[in-house]
This record gives sequence, structure tokens and C-alpha cells, in this order.
Amino acid sequence: MRYSAEHQEETKRKILGAAGRGFKKAGFGALGVDALASSAGVTSGAFYGHFRSKAEAFRSALSLGLRELRQGIEALQAQNERGWVEALAEFYFTERVHCDLADGCALPSLSQDVARSDAKTKAVFETELLAILASLSAGLERRGVRKNDAAARAIVMAAIFAGGVTLARSVRDKELRERIANTLREATNEIAVGR
Repeated sequence: MRYSAEHQEETKRKILGAAGRGFKKAGFGALGVDALASSAGVTSGAFYGHFRSKAEAFRSALSLGLRELRQGIEALQAQNERGWVEALAEFYFTERVHCDLADGCALPSLSQDVARSDAKTKAVFETELLAILASLSAGLERRGVRKNDAAARAIVMAAIFAGGVTLARSVRDKELRERIANTLREATNEIAVGR
């Protein structure tokens, strides 16, 4: 039985969504194709009908997750012309620190797996990271930061987002977690204004 193009696309979206959530929660090595397919409500055969391998699904989920981060940054820039950094830092160091890992941001959740991956996966990450950095930098330039400074500050912001959420999530003590999140929120804001 042949499925319609719409059905096939919907199935691929379900698999990709389940893969992204699964990889963010458990990591690349902890999940097999059967678990990914099952969490999407499809068979392993259906999985392989859309992705040649688990690594290909990971690269697709990684790309999608990082694009979502970039689109979120750009949406905040459009909504909060001058205050977008503050809005982003508030969201990132509140929501992304406390949400379920499966619903977290791909940048902190998947970067460690990328660091241990192949060149093809690193190329996907690099492409998406450069787009994120360009969006951050462009937003900083619109706030009056010089181009070279904006590019450097964008890298620092991305590093704070990736490492900061991971650091805050990794401690047991709630008070310490909040202190880490608050400190990094303030640091992000300071970077944007040039202190």
C-alpha cells in the first residue's frame, strides 16, 4: 500500500520530533532505531523509509533544533527591538534550565554528542551554529555594537547558553541552580551592553 506524500511527510515529522526529544533527553548512544521508531509510533521499517541510519536522523534533529533556536532569537529580536537580549536571557535561563530535557534546547543538549561525532555531523552543527551566531551578531549590531565586537560577543553568548544551561541543570541544589542561572542571565545582558 502506498501512502500519500502528505502522510509520508507527516510520518517523517513525527519521527524527527520523537528523535529530537529522545536524543536531547537520553543522548545519541542511549537510543536505538527501535526505540526512536517506537516513540514516534511507527515501525523500524517506517523509520528506515525516511532515514538511512540513526546518525542521519540525529543530524536532521540537530539541524532542526538549532534552526528553532535561531528562529526564536530572530523572533525575539523582531518583538523586542532594543530589549531582545534581556528577553532571550530571561527565557533561556528560566525556561531552558527548568524544562524537561526532551523539551530543552538542542544547543546545550546535543553539543556533547556532536563533539564525539563524525565530520558530517560536525559540518551540520557548524552550519547551523554560524547562522545562530550571525543572528546574534546582527541583533547586537542593531543595538549599536561594532561589527567585530558583535561577532565576538555572539560567540560568548552562544557559549554561555550551551555551557550555562548544562551547568545549571547538573547541580542538585535548587538554590545553586538559581544562582548559576541568575549569574549567567546577568552576564549575557552585560555582554550585550558592552561592559
